[in-house]
Amino acid sequence: MKKYIPSLLIFFLATSISVFAQDESISPQRKQAIDSLALEKVKDLSKYISIIGSKETQFSEATRVMDRAEELFSPDAEMGVSSVNTNEVAYYKIRRYFERLMALNYDRVNISWYDIHYISDLERQPDGRYVGVITIYQRFEGTSQEAGLNYRDTTKKDITIYVEKKQTQISGRTIEFWDVLLGDVRVTETSA
Repeated sequence: MKKYIPSLLIFFLATSISVFAQDESISPQRKQAIDSLALEKVKDLSKYISIIGSKETQFSEATRVMDRAEELFSPDAEMGVSSVNTNEVAYYKIRRYFERLMALNYDRVNISWYDIHYISDLERQPDGRYVGVITIYQRFEGTSQEAGLNYRDTTKKDITIYVEKKQTQISGRTIEFWDVLLGDVRVTETSA
């Protein structure tokens, strides 16, 4: 009997983990809502970047928008920056990226995102979070009459999406919900 105890214990643990994993899985309806929320957050980020980069935005407004945009990201997330003039990609912490964007030496900056879509489905990680990837194309145009600068590029970027269960207190009750945070934004290609 003693030689069967380790086998029974392993079977019990495996069954318990399997049942727990099933309880934590995302239903198709919930997944659709999470996908919509993730895409909405990416679209919000697109708007925020456009506002921060615009030379017509007042400093106080740009700072307020940076604060809002930063809330979309997980801690320590980084944004990739590239140029058609070099093969190197630089990565900056999100706040630093926004500050650099606001300080670009152009008279006029126009940034637009398009063709936003999932390229990988959400996959459950050992820590219980789900991870997916959304890809976007970013069109950047910067002009400066005085310096005679006129720069344009199109960059394909992959944005890591983290979905995790969180809790909040409402009227003394603990409510669980799934939240979406953006992770690193990786440059995959840049063209003129």
